[in-house]
Amino acid sequence: MMTSYLLQGPDGRPYRSTTPGVLGGHRRGRIYGRLDCPAALRAIARGGYVTDRVFFADEATAIAAGYRPCGVCLRHEYAAWKER
Repeated sequence: MMTSYLLQGPDGRPYRSTTPGVLGGHRRGRIYGRLDCPAALRAIARGGYVTDRVFFADEATAIAAGYRPCGVCLRHEYAAWKER
């Protein structure tokens, strides 16, 4: 049996993929970042964050779904986003 991952599409709807996502996000905060983001890992350790966790195949999909870059793990992307 093949492993399947639940990813968020550019339309904001979840879909199944055989490839894991490369970015994680928070549905309520509309933020995306690296899977090893220290801020996300702290929030996960405190609990509650996991229920709103989403995953993206790439940055373009996260942006198309209406998410913004994380200010902690994607500082340059966040700075560029903030200047728009």
